[in-house]
Amino acid sequence: MSDVTVSSFPALSSMNALWQARYGTRPPTPPLPESPVARSLMAHRSVRAFSPTALPEGVLEAAVAAAQSASTACNMQAWSVVAVQDEQKRARIAELAGEQAFIAQAPLFLAWVADLSRLEQVGRAQDCALPGLDMLDTFVTSVIDTALAAQNAAAALESYGLGIVYVGAVRNQPEAIATELGLPPRALAVCGMSVGYPDRNHPTSIRPRLPQHVVLHRERYDAQPSVPADIAAYDERVRAARASQDQPARSWSESVLARLGNAAALHGREHLPQALRAMGFRLDQA
Repeated sequence: MSDVTVSSFPALSSMNALWQARYGTRPPTPPLPESPVARSLMAHRSVRAFSPTALPEGVLEAAVAAAQSASTACNMQAWSVVAVQDEQKRARIAELAGEQAFIAQAPLFLAWVADLSRLEQVGRAQDCALPGLDMLDTFVTSVIDTALAAQNAAAALESYGLGIVYVGAVRNQPEAIATELGLPPRALAVCGMSVGYPDRNHPTSIRPRLPQHVVLHRERYDAQPSVPADIAAYDERVRAARASQDQPARSWSESVLARLGNAAALHGREHLPQALRAMGFRLDQA
């Protein structure tokens, strides 16, 4: 594997500098303890413009090894990943997933699959019925396993200086995506991931997040009276950050309302329960 040590993103000097970039506030006191792993994770930013440069040999395998090193419920490992490098196939996936050009542009597309079909094969091989396979919790568990694996892979890929962006739009037309990827019954592409070197002509920046005290609760959930004011202030940060990237100056709250205020804004994902059952998931509750 090629030795890739130079990040494709501008470096920030410390954990505290990354805190400032992420939250727009002074870092806590005492200073955050330095950690190369935490620093890499805090430097994440989504990339939607990629260089055509191919990935170094072995990076895909290293990323999948990192994915398989993630925690998995009861060691069921109820996920798979489909690596798509063929240009024409990436173009077809791009069309199915909201006509997003970066999917075709990036040299690698990973489809992260909640996969109960392999567990079904185990039962069939042992001539054993698996009623638990159809329980809703089993499906939820497989989705969690898939997400944990994908995030481990994302962290590994970014450590090699690559950029990634998650693609939820593979769920817009899950059955068509399953056909394109040749997925068996009881297998769902939960998310996609475009991977490649960021195009330096289209730089991206660290996106603001909610203040940490809004999401961090100690000992028990605390419905803080300050949260509406915190969100209002965060909305202004998001507007400013988007404007600095020449994007429409829309706030976080406006994005939430646009996304959830109309089921049609889910672009087909509102029909996911019906699609799941058509794809072999029963989602029984008892």
